[in-house]
Amino acid sequence: MYRFVLFIAFLLVFTSCKNDVDYLESDPSYYDSNGVPQNYLGTTNHSIFQARIDLKLLKRDNKAQPLGMQINGFGAFDVYWDGILVGSNGQMAKSGQAEVAGTETTYYQVPEKLATIGKHVVTVIGTQTSLREEHRGIDVKLESYLQLIRIPLIIMSFMNLMAGAFLIAAIYYFFLYINSSRQEITVLLFGIICLLFFSLLIIEYVKFYIKIPYTKFYVRLEIVGWLTFAISLLIPLYFMLQFGFEKKRLFLLLLFSKLIAIYILNYHHYDITAMRFSYAMWLASVVIASNAVFRKIKGGLIVMTGLFFSAVVNYYLVYDFGLFMTFTIIVLSMLYLHTIRAKAIEEAHNASLLLSSRLQLELVKKNIQPHFLRNTLTSLIDWIEESPQQGVVFIRALADEFDIMNAIAEDTLIPVRQEIELCQKHLQVMSFRKEVCYDWKENNIDENETIPPAIIHTIIENGITHSLPPKQGCIEFTLSFIKEENDKQYTLLTSAKNRKTKKDKSNGTGFKYIKARLNESYGNNWHFESCAVEEGWLTTIKIFNKK
Repeated sequence: MYRFVLFIAFLLVFTSCKNDVDYLESDPSYYDSNGVPQNYLGTTNHSIFQARIDLKLLKRDNKAQPLGMQINGFGAFDVYWDGILVGSNGQMAKSGQAEVAGTETTYYQVPEKLATIGKHVVTVIGTQTSLREEHRGIDVKLESYLQLIRIPLIIMSFMNLMAGAFLIAAIYYFFLYINSSRQEITVLLFGIICLLFFSLLIIEYVKFYIKIPYTKFYVRLEIVGWLTFAISLLIPLYFMLQFGFEKKRLFLLLLFSKLIAIYILNYHHYDITAMRFSYAMWLASVVIASNAVFRKIKGGLIVMTGLFFSAVVNYYLVYDFGLFMTFTIIVLSMLYLHTIRAKAIEEAHNASLLLSSRLQLELVKKNIQPHFLRNTLTSLIDWIEESPQQGVVFIRALADEFDIMNAIAEDTLIPVRQEIELCQKHLQVMSFRKEVCYDWKENNIDENETIPPAIIHTIIENGITHSLPPKQGCIEFTLSFIKEENDKQYTLLTSAKNRKTKKDKSNGTGFKYIKARLNESYGNNWHFESCAVEEGWLTTIKIFNKK
């Protein structure tokens, strides 16, 4: 963070420093090939032009460094200082030879013997065969030659540092999204925004890396504009998702319409378009953050502070720096929001671990409750005394149930067949204990499916407890399974007469265990219902596919 603060301080100092060279510049005058004054390219159809700029050099603070000259203009041309050729940009069109387009910005060193204090004339003679309708004009800037060369390098070094940080962030969040089981859309969105911001920085300053002919000058500006458009749309969307903003689609549609209107109304005014894109993005973000502050959502105040700080920085910096610093501060606010979200996920994960441990303990406690063991052992003694052979069957069934319970105690999901075996063993044990006939049936069970441990077992326990023993026949438990495109469903029908009870079963310990297990494995993608029906008691567990 301290590096970021130093970077801002450097830019503020850098933009406020004075030039080593002081000069006055007259309005450029233009002449055609016949020496007739024209407005820039003239009114004739040929592409040759000549521009004269009168300068008055007032001072040079550091004469040890050569005087430099920066020319901004379209075409291919030669540059003269007081009639002496100081450099060329591209190759002018000649009879039988096509123009080799020059770049929009070029730098020239003025011979020291000509860089005297006083009046001078800069003459630009060249051709412009393309984009003649633009009429951009020719601008001249005087400065120390080393300073003219050094400034782009300094700017590039800091912008590359910033771009590299966003590229690494983009790659990290893409990997985080791909390898995460949750795959939250905000993680992907943040990665996309970081990648777009990296691309914006590279495209904006690619002019310092490669030679771009003036004929392709506007291509880069168009790309910058559309990247700014995308960022201005996605950043408010990110804030809306993080803060749970209502009416997202309507707000996003209004923002999109506003950005399109800005593009149309300012067509070909590239800097103004990008600037107003950023203003629209900033205003939309302020609305969303204000709503979050009003609703007292964590992180809203930090984002609001960051937005106002970005406005202050943008006010004091020149446009290019201000735009990028504004975006950077906003992205840092987004990163802070993401850390808050990550912390919440970590806390939820720790809570789930505690829940899982508690559920494991509950599962073990289900079969070692003192009254269960006492009643079971008492029944076991009676069976051994009355019928040793059946007593042995009772012991084996009880041992098998404990073995299965011990095997699944630490599992979150188990094969459904293992759950059914647990239920069958429990019914066998309870048939000896209560001397009631219990019958197990199943329909359309998919052996490949998994289910949280002991939830069907818990439903059966409730069915045994709350069903009256039949005078004839057996209490039937029928487990059915249905799998559809968007969900799968288990139903367990207990065919018996229900006991009359004043206590609400839905808040019992058994149902709380079932719901906790379902929430542990499926989040909120489930539905649990248990109610009395004509045949007895019907319990339904529906599990929805994750979207």
